[in-house]
Amino acid sequence: MADNERKLNKKMIERLIIIHNLIKSGQYPNNARMRNHYRVQTGYEVGEATINRDIDTLRVYFKAPLEYDRSRGGYYYTDDWEFALNSFTGKDLFYLAAAKTLLSAFAGTPMYNGISEVIDFITNTQSEGKSSLLDRIATPPTPKIVIDEAIWQNVTSALRDNLILEFDYNGRWHPQDSHRRVRPYQILLDDGRCFLFGFSEERNAERIFALSRMKNVKVTDENFALPDDYEFAARCGGGKFGVFMGGKREQFVIDFYGEARAYIRECLWADDQTITEYDDDDKTRLSFRATQFLKVKELILSQGANAVPIEPAWFVGDWADTVKAMSMRSEQ
Repeated sequence: MADNERKLNKKMIERLIIIHNLIKSGQYPNNARMRNHYRVQTGYEVGEATINRDIDTLRVYFKAPLEYDRSRGGYYYTDDWEFALNSFTGKDLFYLAAAKTLLSAFAGTPMYNGISEVIDFITNTQSEGKSSLLDRIATPPTPKIVIDEAIWQNVTSALRDNLILEFDYNGRWHPQDSHRRVRPYQILLDDGRCFLFGFSEERNAERIFALSRMKNVKVTDENFALPDDYEFAARCGGGKFGVFMGGKREQFVIDFYGEARAYIRECLWADDQTITEYDDDDKTRLSFRATQFLKVKELILSQGANAVPIEPAWFVGDWADTVKAMSMRSEQ
């Protein structure tokens, strides 16, 4: 219908809030009273047809229990209904605006653009200006991946309707394009990048795909049954290292030295982690279980000589080979 498909904008929301508050006051206002009240509140004139459309918008778009009382000659609510956009506090608006700042690592993605529009709309509608405190909250500049909006729309459409996706893909370890059929489970957001987690029919296994590497994305008309245990977090073995999953849950033991000790103490790296201090050796030992071995290795390498893996043995050997290869390359 035309009325509830009207595009909301700042002026309309402003009118709806003013009209709602007048109706809520119990004065049974009619169309003329609403127009006069709006003029007094804002200094602007508004037509009878506009108010009628606003009343329909409250009823249809926002499901307001709004009725007209002929004996009193005006509108009223049949129960204690509240207009959601009228109930935001100053603190709510602040946190909404701050959320946009926190999500800025995903600027360039359709998701961020959509969320920003909603946040900007609500905060700009409800407040005269941006809180000065917001200027004191920032996220540092980070590399950003730009996601094609058509790909984003196809992926989210397939997620919503549980439809199989087909696309061409080149991965981190397989740079040549290959065609994939995937049952999409979740979109994963990590460090400014967007990934798709799902079941790859070609590999007969669950896989992770970077949206920025997907090409020729097509949503099929084939449905699939979403498993009950589709959550990606359950594949991490208790680890909290971002987007990576391995097949086997391992017990990791890592020693940290020097300035790395304080950093390691500050974070929860895994559900079952234990931290042991060896002050005589200037050492902090971190133990935990996880499947995310590659991300664990990245953490260790990021700390340079201040991090040394102790267990498992195969992981220690892999780390040593990586360090040796780095040293050899630096000598070339």
